[in-house]
This record gives sequence, C-alpha cells and structure tokens, in this order.
Amino acid sequence: QVQLVESGGGLAQPGGSLRLSCAASGFTFSNYAMSWARQAPGKGLEWVSGIYSNGGATYYAESVKGRFTISRDNAKNTLYLHMNSLKPEDTALYYCTKDLYGSPSASRGQGTQVTVSS
Repeated sequence: QVQLVESGGGLAQPGGSLRLSCAASGFTFSNYAMSWARQAPGKGLEWVSGIYSNGGATYYAESVKGRFTISRDNAKNTLYLHMNSLKPEDTALYYCTKDLYGSPSASRGQGTQVTVSS
C-alpha cells in the first residue's frame, strides 16, 4: 500500500525558508519519478516541481523557478522540497505525489500546510 507522509510545513515570513520532506513507503521509491504539487485555498491543484527516479533531472513551475529546489534520497525513501525567498502567494497545502507532474489522479499524501505571512 502506497504511503506518502509530508512534513516540514509551517508559518514563514516573506523572504524566509522552509524545507518540506516526504517519507515514502509501500513501493520501490527509487523506481519512480516524484513531484510536489500545491493547492491554495479556493484554487485547483498546481504542480510545483518534479524529479526523475535517479534525481538526474528536475523540473520547476515558472512561479517557483530559482527559489525552490527539489531533491531526493533514495536510500532513505525521502523526497524534499527546499523553499527559499518565500512569498505570500506560496501559501498552500503542499502534497508529495507519485508521478512527475502532480496529476490529480496520482497517489499523494495528506499534505503539509505552508503559510507565508508577516
């Protein structure tokens, strides 16, 4: 059974940083591309970033390019999202998803809330 458990969210000030983690189990993590997606209040699911199974290629939405970094540790079955220069518009529930582009039909966790506010 696929399990994805996100953590690391919280309250950050504009310009601040957070690191999200996603612990994966129930499947061979190293065989799958993974991604982060987010959903702001009253809005649809938005893809944020994706990474190939071996970490060899990464992709970012224009809205986060240059500020966020996705990475993974296949030995620890963990996906990360390092978020810098946070903006109020980054406020959302962030999900770890078991595919490259955050498809709504892909397996994902319960999410971790990120709130950016002064």
